[in-house]
Amino acid sequence: MMFCPLVGFGQQAGEANAAVERVLLRQVEAWNRHDLQGFMAGYWNSPRLTFFSQATKTSGWQSTLERYQKRYQAEGREMGNLRFSDLEVETLASDAALVRGAWQLTTTDGKNPHGLFTLIFRKFPEGWKIVHDHTSEAEQ
Repeated sequence: MMFCPLVGFGQQAGEANAAVERVLLRQVEAWNRHDLQGFMAGYWNSPRLTFFSQATKTSGWQSTLERYQKRYQAEGREMGNLRFSDLEVETLASDAALVRGAWQLTTTDGKNPHGLFTLIFRKFPEGWKIVHDHTSEAEQ
């Protein structure tokens, strides 16, 4: 259990966790509609957004979008059907949360990539957004 001196933090944490989970649900729904812009709405639209994957650091919302486009929407690529599982949302403060989980894509080629992720969320006036994403992919 985490110590937090904020009065009523337990209720705030529950509300924050639910809000973060809604962002993730909207991301999955957007991905499965092949709506990459909708998926990216869950990320902080800032040059300070960071995305770590496969020993590569991508900085910024636009660069992260371009990475996703190249990897999943380029010629011969497909987005597949996304599923998140084993989600653990931990509220760190009234405006910060950590998420751990697993992801899996179901694709027509049968490769079905999958892996783990760790996300850091911050609460902004427009809602909860991912400010850092560290995603790994299991070897096929």
